[in-house]
Amino acid sequence: MQTSSGSKLDFGRVALLLVLLGMGWYFWDSPVVWPLKLLVVMMHEGGHALATLLAGGAVDRVTLAATGSGACLSHLPEGLMAQVAVYSAGYVGSALAGAFLLLATYRFRMRRLVLATACVGLAVMGVLYAGDSLTLAFCMGTALVLGLAAKYLPDGGVDMLNLLLAAFSALYVAFDLRSDLWSGAARSVSDAARLAHLTPVPSWAWAALWSFVSLALLGLFARWSLRAARPEGLGYSLTSGRR
Repeated sequence: MQTSSGSKLDFGRVALLLVLLGMGWYFWDSPVVWPLKLLVVMMHEGGHALATLLAGGAVDRVTLAATGSGACLSHLPEGLMAQVAVYSAGYVGSALAGAFLLLATYRFRMRRLVLATACVGLAVMGVLYAGDSLTLAFCMGTALVLGLAAKYLPDGGVDMLNLLLAAFSALYVAFDLRSDLWSGAARSVSDAARLAHLTPVPSWAWAALWSFVSLALLGLFARWSLRAARPEGLGYSLTSGRR
């Protein structure tokens, strides 16, 4: 199989990603993957927080729950479009994080930098916005683990970790879609429900729209990223990956 630019997909990486997705789906409710689930929840809440700040609002606190849920409490900016952007940012936040993990790791060979950036981002979130001891402990503990991984893991280990995090980001989008479309209790308090209150668009349509966009972004970035390395000396144009 070849991409439109002519470079072949690395089937080893693709197969590994599919295996990680399958294992993550199967063990999603297992306590073994609880830290990974909380991490992608923090990515989701981090999307809300970043969008709030960019839109001119103020973040009060971010909290994580042991059950695997989270909340970003903030003072929303004025204006319909700004509020729609803030509520929508959670859906695409974890997807974009996973997409950039893939792109930075496999396309630009910035595997350690992307882990170090995640380490710093989590630490900042913990110090500035953690709303309780669990959230603070998780942010600082996970930041420490990611920082140590960025420094001491071999390149292959960093690649595997980044691919695992990207896989869980994709799964979180899929499980968000399942909850918001089929679970009445979850749908009534979801971001999609808040978007439905702001607009004439029903919550199920918002959930479907942003989940589709998120999965499409992940698929597109995965297609750009999971290509076989070119032989030395042939070069690689950075512009070939632009949309």
